[in-house]
Amino acid sequence: MDRSFRAGEFEFTTDRTPALGKDDVHVWRASLDPPASQVSSLRHTLAADELARAERYHFRQVRERFVVARGLLRAILSRYLEMEAGHLRFCYGPNGKPRLEKETGGDALRFNVTHSQGLALYAMTRGREVGIDIEAIHPELAREEIAEQFFSPREVAALRALPVALQPEAFFNCWTRKEAYIKARGAGLSLPLNQFDVSLVPGEPAALLSTEGDSLEAARWALRALDPGPGYAAALAVEGHDWRLKCWQWVV
Repeated sequence: MDRSFRAGEFEFTTDRTPALGKDDVHVWRASLDPPASQVSSLRHTLAADELARAERYHFRQVRERFVVARGLLRAILSRYLEMEAGHLRFCYGPNGKPRLEKETGGDALRFNVTHSQGLALYAMTRGREVGIDIEAIHPELAREEIAEQFFSPREVAALRALPVALQPEAFFNCWTRKEAYIKARGAGLSLPLNQFDVSLVPGEPAALLSTEGDSLEAARWALRALDPGPGYAAALAVEGHDWRLKCWQWVV
């Protein structure tokens, strides 16, 4: 029997992977700083190209967090697919968005990954595109000149209208929602951040408000704010609106 308990938005499950139906979206939260023995175990599941990428990072902590992030992605996917983690194979879209190769579940699952400092989020769906983003909140980065460079005029105006005390939260609301959307699209830097509008006011629902050049595009997507923990902002973008969200904590 599955034993679980709740911690904020994320539920801990200790026995099995929950069923992922066609109308479900699952988000997993995981620490990127597990015991050294687990880092070693996860490293053994990575492919040669992932290990080579890890070695390009100069700092040990960054290198090990990359290994853990990729290893946990494989571990989570393997539980849904009932396949050995080391047997999974990935391919990448034109702008770098990862997918599973068709023969290892590419037709069954869609997923997206994000991490910031020591925390990672993994989004899983079936038959629909998904994007996720997490950022550690650094108030000193929430500057007006950065907003003017990357946000739309509508978003900049909404940010300026807020009390100064709320602007850092609003800034990172905006940033994570925009990043989640372009990751769901698989567009990368080919889609400028200032060519679409998202909501950002603290306490208001997350939403894709409009997209430049396509009046119907915004209606295709749903945005959801996530609460991964103190000091972080996060957002989820999902194709369509007929889905249910469940958040899980990966237990070591």
